[in-house]
Amino acid sequence: MIIAVKGLTDISGIRVGHASDLQALTGCTVILCEAGAVAGLDVRGSASSTRAIDALYPQHLVERIHGLVLAGGSAFGLDAVSGVMRYLERRGIGFPTGPARVPIVAGAILYDLAIGSSAVRPTAEMGEAAAQAASDEAVEEGSVGAGAGATVGKLFGIERAMKGGAGCCTVPIYGGAQVSVLAVVNAFGDVRDPDSGRLLAGARQAADRPELADTAACLMQGQLRGGFGESHPQNPQNTTLAVVATDAALTRVQAQKLAAMAQTGLSRTLSPAHTMFDGDLVFAVSLGDRQADLNALGAAAAQAVARAVVRGVQKARSLGGVPGLGG
Repeated sequence: MIIAVKGLTDISGIRVGHASDLQALTGCTVILCEAGAVAGLDVRGSASSTRAIDALYPQHLVERIHGLVLAGGSAFGLDAVSGVMRYLERRGIGFPTGPARVPIVAGAILYDLAIGSSAVRPTAEMGEAAAQAASDEAVEEGSVGAGAGATVGKLFGIERAMKGGAGCCTVPIYGGAQVSVLAVVNAFGDVRDPDSGRLLAGARQAADRPELADTAACLMQGQLRGGFGESHPQNPQNTTLAVVATDAALTRVQAQKLAAMAQTGLSRTLSPAHTMFDGDLVFAVSLGDRQADLNALGAAAAQAVARAVVRGVQKARSLGGVPGLGG
């Protein structure tokens, strides 16, 4: 059974907030777990950019994190993490070091500088605003937060791309545990329906036509904008980010495995996924004490990721001259 009631906030202890600039088409999304969460991550794309992810690895001293930030703005957008740390420090949240508590907040970014204004990026102030707006209410989806400037299908450039965005999905498993996902879809490739295989959004055959070109097929036929060099400046402008949360109790090693299994969901719906031009990354966070089989959680996470990606493009609005399925 798949549900999408509130989104990531279906997991008790999580608050989510967005900050969006719909003129410049950028923004950030903040996930707060102020009581602390066991976390892991898995990176599959080759163009990722992150901040403070060291604490998510099992060998690190710090055992829990207090927040995650997903932001536009390319590497500039990592500044938003500072604002979230500032917000949490004022609330007395953080890892105790004696003189001060240090909030443990990891961040990852996507590239949205090709749409809207490339001179406007998420700042510490925007990150702080998103943290202040965070609530346990239903998570807003579509062209909001980190999804404000997200796009998909950029084989032929932004002029033939479509809008991506933020999407959520929750999947319960036997025994009562839940897995919930928030994904922000900004892929180089297209988005397919994971059941039918039908293309939903992606590179269009022409700027003035709605028909999709099929990025994977075009690549195999040798159609790569600007040639075959991976370093071509038009190519590394993508990344799909996902946060997988569960109320099952996990160790850090198990959280890392959950993130890895969840990546299967990107492979089911992004075509192609994990390219040299994407920074595809999945965070996993565990809050709660329910007992659940890790394999079942991983299967549910993959399913939820795929569905969240689909909702991300279905809810995305047309903005900046780029058409979206959400109107």
